This record gives sequence, structure tokens and C-alpha cells, in this order.
Amino acid sequence: SIQPVYGAQHPPLDPRLTKNFIKDRSKANALPMKSKKASSFHEFARNTSDAWDIGDDEDEDFSSSSSSLQTLNSKVAKATAAQVLENHSKLRAKPERAQSALGDVPTNCKVIKSSSEAQLSRTSEEACVRTPLQKQQSLPLRPVIPLVARISDQNASGAPPMTVREKTRLEKFRQLLSSHNTDLDELRKCSWPGVPREVRPVTWRLLSGYLPANMERRKLTLQRKREEYFGFIQQYYDSRNEEHHQDTYRQIHIDIPRTNPLIPLFQQPLVQEIFERILFIWAIRHPASGYVQGINDLVTPFFVVFLSEYVEEDVENFDVTNLSHDVLRSIEADSFWCMSKLLDGIQDNYTFAQPGIQKKVKALEELVSRIDEQVHNHFRKYEVEYLQFAFRWMNNLLMRELPLRCTIRLWDTYQSEPEGFSHFHLYVCAAFLIKWRKEILDEEDFQ
Repeated sequence: SIQPVYGAQHPPLDPRLTKNFIKDRSKANALPMKSKKASSFHEFARNTSDAWDIGDDEDEDFSSSSSSLQTLNSKVAKATAAQVLENHSKLRAKPERAQSALGDVPTNCKVIKSSSEAQLSRTSEEACVRTPLQKQQSLPLRPVIPLVARISDQNASGAPPMTVREKTRLEKFRQLLSSHNTDLDELRKCSWPGVPREVRPVTWRLLSGYLPANMERRKLTLQRKREEYFGFIQQYYDSRNEEHHQDTYRQIHIDIPRTNPLIPLFQQPLVQEIFERILFIWAIRHPASGYVQGINDLVTPFFVVFLSEYVEEDVENFDVTNLSHDVLRSIEADSFWCMSKLLDGIQDNYTFAQPGIQKKVKALEELVSRIDEQVHNHFRKYEVEYLQFAFRWMNNLLMRELPLRCTIRLWDTYQSEPEGFSHFHLYVCAAFLIKWRKEILDEEDFQ
């Protein structure tokens, strides 16, 4: 006799249907489904391999679409149940094969931990699309994302195959970058919606003004600037133990381990030494501001991008001791110069009393009052000062609010704008408030 089977997607069998179950099952196996909805339902069942290993997300998916399922006629429902029973019996007969098959099915649409675990496939993309939208709660908090997602962006082994559009964009970038004199205006235009991972290092060097547009001058410029940076190291770094620099170096030494503390890459002693040298040299060469907490965060995107030029795997757990001494020197020098170029445009954020941040927060307040007066008045009603939440947004350029991979993508656009880090950043912050306006307006206690 056929026993009812309780699956993650399927309700218990109706006992009233048991009598005609075997007869309808044979018909279902012999004839293809004609109903369009039934076909999509069967396609879903095949993609998920087994109902019993699907997570709770699928329960909610089916409950949210119960109205569409109710339109299935009784024959379709019974045929579906028959197929589930048949699939389950086959899987029980071959447990090892079933186990390996299930290993390839993403059940929660999370980012793959490392490149060696699995390849994202088209099936996994479709599975992620099926996740109900209401599960993604809208809360103005930093999203919980696996560590690898904070670093890796389109990593070579874990990313899905490139689409035709992505290949076309990559080819256009390569043509621009390989021309005798790169058209920087065109490069900015192409970079605004994001830079492909393969060409991001050289694109960032060009957009930051570190590399010249002329192809023939680039190699000599890199060599000269890298030698110049290590000349600073020889000249100034030993002074970190002198009395007038001790406070600066002590604060840097304290802040470096706090930089992305959950990511193993930044906890490696060699990486921390590199960051200490970069920050100390920048601080003593810019005495008007010196080192200020928050500047340490601004090194990480450059370091990761230039490291990715030599590392094809996920950067998160990469051991930098596997790289040659010359490669590490190049990454360090390039990170220093590009960070310096960035800070040249926002240095008043870090001078005494940080007037740049004060002005930007005031500008954000005026901007929000114009584009969403209701949100602005809500803040005033509950005595919320913009400085209370926006200071860190300006001081750290949203790096404490976004995962690192999102920061890197955002900086593609910032560097495409003439004043991306100083002016365009205000509009991104305003967009954050507008995005979460419903949650803000529903909130009365901002403590």
C-alpha cells in the first residue's frame, strides 16, 4: 500500500485520492504534462533533486504562492505526488549517489565559502531567484554576509560564467587600456557601472591619477614611484620610536588589528606590518592632519584590489607569504600612492576639528531636507542630529556599513566621478536614507 509522505514542499496526501492514485500514476508517467503551470512545477521539482533536503525557505516560497498552486487540478497534484514518491525511492536505493547530488544543490543561496567548494551554476542562480522577497528584511543595519563576500568580487573560480555582455565590456576595457594614450573620459564612463575584476587594478591606478594615460610612460612611472615610496621608508620609518612620533605610531599600532578583525587576511603579521608602514609614512608626510582613526580602513580596498592582480583564488584566507618579496613591495607602494591620491581630495576630513566632515554632514542634512522633507522632519521631531549617524559615514566612507566587496564596487563609481569621494559620496549617503525611509519613519526610539 502507498503511505503518505510528508515532504518539505508537498502537503500530506489526501486519503480520498488514494483509491485512484495508482491508476493516475501510470497515466502521469506515460503522458507529458500539458498544463503550463504543471510543467514549471515539475521543472522545479527536478531542479531541487529531493523535497526532504530543501530548507525552510522553500516552505515559505510555496506558502507565498499558494494561490497559484491551488489552480492545479487533481490529476496534476496526484501525478506530482507520484513522482516525488518515485524519486524518493530511487534516492533511497542509491544513498551515496543522492548524497553527492544533493551536495551540488544550494539550499540557502549563500555565497560559496571558497573556490574549492563548488561552482555556481545556472541552476543555483535560478534557485536564488526563487527565494521569497519577504524573507529579505529591510533593516538599516550592516547585512550579515559570509566573510568571503566581504572581499571576493567575481572571483575566478567561484563566480558564474561571464555573460556575453560582461565579455563585451571586458573587451572594451582591454582595448581602452591597451591604446597608446588611454582616453580617461571614456574609461570613467565605462567604469561608472563597475569595473571587471580582471582589469580593476590598472583601471584604479589610472583613475586615481597614479598612472599616466600614456602607455609608454607607465612602466617607468611605476618603477620611479615605488622606489620613491621605499625611499620614504628608509628615511622616516625608523623615526617611529622617536618621542615626537611615538603617539602617532602607537595609535596606528593599536588600530591595525582592529581593521576588518574577522577576515584572516588582515590578521596576518606581514599584512599588518605593511599597513603600519603605509599609515605611518602618510601621517608624517601630512602633518596638518597626521593619522586619524578611520584612515586605516581606507587602505584595505586598494590592498585587496592590487593583491587580486597576483591571486586568482579567494583573497580572504590567502597567505601573503606565498608571494615574492618584489610583488609584496609593489602592492604596498601602489596601495600607499592610491590612498594618498584619495586623501588629497578629502584631507580636510582629518585636520583639526575635522571641518570637512562637519561641512559634509551639514550638506547631507540640506540635501535630505530638499529631496525627502518627511524624513528630515521626522529626524527633527525626535531630535536626531545628522552628526550622530552620518559622522562615521563620512569619516570611513561607509566602509563600516558595507561589506568590503560592495565598497570596492562602490569605489569603481567614486573614482569615475571627478569629485567622487568628496561630493558624490553625499548623494550615496542620502540614497541610503531614502532607501530605508519606511523603517526610519516607523521608528520613534533612535537610541
